Amino acid sequence: MSGGRLTLPVGARDHIQGDAKAAVTLVEYGDYECPHCGRAYPIVKRVQQRLGKKLRFVFRNFPISEAHPHAEHAAEAAESAGHGNSKAFWSMHDLIFEHQREGEAALGDAGLARLAAQAGVDGQQVLDDLRDSTYRERVREDFMSGVRSGVNGTPTFFIDGVRYDGSWDEESLVAILERVGGATHA
Repeated sequence: MSGGRLTLPVGARDHIQGDAKAAVTLVEYGDYECPHCGRAYPIVKRVQQRLGKKLRFVFRNFPISEAHPHAEHAAEAAESAGHGNSKAFWSMHDLIFEHQREGEAALGDAGLARLAAQAGVDGQQVLDDLRDSTYRERVREDFMSGVRSGVNGTPTFFIDGVRYDGSWDEESLVAILERVGGATHA
């Protein structure tokens, strides 16, 4: 752990998987088009499975648009899909990462609308929200909270509010999460 602190505490505005009373909280600042985030995605899923109810996971948007031209709209599409429906957010989140390597076909606006439909939400509504920049400010809030917390690349993880700069392979993450949270396998 590096000592950098999460400046915006986890709260009701966040997308959260797991119990608020979990032993430990893992926050990821991620970019849907970042290949490193794409590699981290299945690792985080396995860590969640291993720790079960002992882990609370939070995803915050940190689109690095200069390097990833589709990242901003992907984040906005996930926010649109999840508006008032946490399950749809997580479905869209998963689908975007699972189709990330398809590039424009999945991450362009038409592809995002198709993924939204697969996530069980209205793809046309997502397109309308993208056109109207409905969730741009929400994504920017995540991004700026990351900047204030010292995030300068993705993925960046925080464990119980402290930046974690160690290896994010499965075994390393499980070990640090267990140590910090006193968690044991579910």
